[in-house]
Amino acid sequence: MRDIFRASVSLGIGLFFAISCARSDQYTIKEIGSFHVGGRQVTLSGLPEKEIIFTKGGPPTIVNPNGEFQVEQMYVQYIIPTDQKGKYPFLMWHGGGLTGVTWESKPDGNPGWMQYFLKKGHAVYVSDALERGRASWARYPEIFATEPFFRTKKEAWEMFRIGPQDSYNSEPAKRTVFPGARFPISAFDQFCKQFVPRWATNDEPTQAAYNSLIQKIGSCVIMVHSQGGNFGFHAALSAPEKVKAVIAIEPSGAPKPGPELEKLKNVPILIVWGDNLEKQDFWKRVLPNVKAFADDVRTRGGKVEWIDLPKIGINGNTHMMMMDTNSDQIAQVVQEWIARNDLMK
Repeated sequence: MRDIFRASVSLGIGLFFAISCARSDQYTIKEIGSFHVGGRQVTLSGLPEKEIIFTKGGPPTIVNPNGEFQVEQMYVQYIIPTDQKGKYPFLMWHGGGLTGVTWESKPDGNPGWMQYFLKKGHAVYVSDALERGRASWARYPEIFATEPFFRTKKEAWEMFRIGPQDSYNSEPAKRTVFPGARFPISAFDQFCKQFVPRWATNDEPTQAAYNSLIQKIGSCVIMVHSQGGNFGFHAALSAPEKVKAVIAIEPSGAPKPGPELEKLKNVPILIVWGDNLEKQDFWKRVLPNVKAFADDVRTRGGKVEWIDLPKIGINGNTHMMMMDTNSDQIAQVVQEWIARNDLMK
């Protein structure tokens, strides 16, 4: 990690990151920075030049789209607390159509899981995967094989299990929520501002970038959400000696059962689920595949803990449980699992 740019932050700025005024809740930041990792160079040729005005009132400029481009990289921001209590860096990977904002401040303005786990003494690395946010994206069809697609508010409302099927309405007052849903409903439209384009054909380079991140960081704990689950499990398969644990928050996919899963027998895995899974068709189809993966890892001597939050008395949680009003309660369940698995100093 010596090649990662590090910017030391003064004590004054460190105190800016304090969670609260209570001494037991304060933390200071030792280092903060960012970098890009993975990717490849692509050369394009034969494309027509175009005349473009960059800024209103500016002169026309001929732009040549041919040449060398750096593509398929991912972006990572890291924050390292002064008092590190976690044994390994904590990598936080987002889901489909989202970015690392998933883990930062919640859409209702409250602190997110990035701050929670910083407070617990973990060095956190929050990424924007290939094609998302500050990782940027590339031309299609010349580099990306297909055009992007975008998530509607209706899809998010229903697939993320905030409300039942066909319960979304363009008028907020007419939207129907699941009884007891913990998502901050008044902040839903604010949450939708986080959505970014995604491609259905980029899994291979995305996995390669995540694998490169593991090689750059070294020994680490991975926390994944939704689409990120499959990437996290495969990253652990590619480097089981470096991935010390995988924490999967409602993973939407997992590797198929088979002999390769023998590699995961020494990688503790936690899988966490919220409410109303049986009421949404997509999740009814996801669960058997993830369960088959978990069962197969167990048969090979692996340690997989499967937590249905309602079964332990934590109710009302959506697919975006890190944004729900009781998110700290769930984060505490995760932190206790981390401690039980000897991942704290």
